[in-house]
Amino acid sequence: MTTKKAAGKRRSPLEPARLAAILAELRRLYPDVVCALQHKNAWELTVATILSAQCTDVRVNLVTPALFKAFPTPKAMMLASLPELEELVRTTGFFRNKAKNIQGAARVVVEEFGGKVPATMEELLRLPGVARKTANVVSGSWFGKPLGVVVDTHVLRLSRRLGLTKETTPEKVERDLMKILPQERWIQFSHELIHHGRAVCVARKPRCGECTLEPLCEAKDKTWSSH
Repeated sequence: MTTKKAAGKRRSPLEPARLAAILAELRRLYPDVVCALQHKNAWELTVATILSAQCTDVRVNLVTPALFKAFPTPKAMMLASLPELEELVRTTGFFRNKAKNIQGAARVVVEEFGGKVPATMEELLRLPGVARKTANVVSGSWFGKPLGVVVDTHVLRLSRRLGLTKETTPEKVERDLMKILPQERWIQFSHELIHHGRAVCVARKPRCGECTLEPLCEAKDKTWSSH
């Protein structure tokens, strides 16, 4: 006979076997996933990521071709007129602040780093408009260096749903993820969760019936459950 105490006992969501199963399934689902922001170099990725704040990657990808055609290098963007930059990035939202940041970032890249985007976290954070998320995107997707875990709205939402963290801020969620994930998975894990969050585990009415991670998930807002 199962005791009341035993029946109420649940496995830890951070149990190594469960975590390994989640990582394995994400890799199976998205084996070749890459950053959705279109870019040709580290500078373009930096600018695109700054523009992606509170804006979809789809919208950013519609804006950046004209922006980089007009101002293809950090020096060109540094010397651009601010009103022209604002007009080119207007549809990404908060365009005045974003235009100011990308021009400021261009100036720092030119004047302090010889026109090349730096590769260390400390140096990337010196660029206007660059916080840890942007620095992690650039260091991971361009330089291939796992300095941290990118935590956008999708990563934050799915990490909480999967029980990998109870935190509610990107900084604290990133700290928790860095503790439990192998460092060699930091870059791809974020890409995988972002794509899964867009395709299946959406913010409202997640498609749990279609989700192959559902058997491992105990989220309170599940729309369907097999257990």
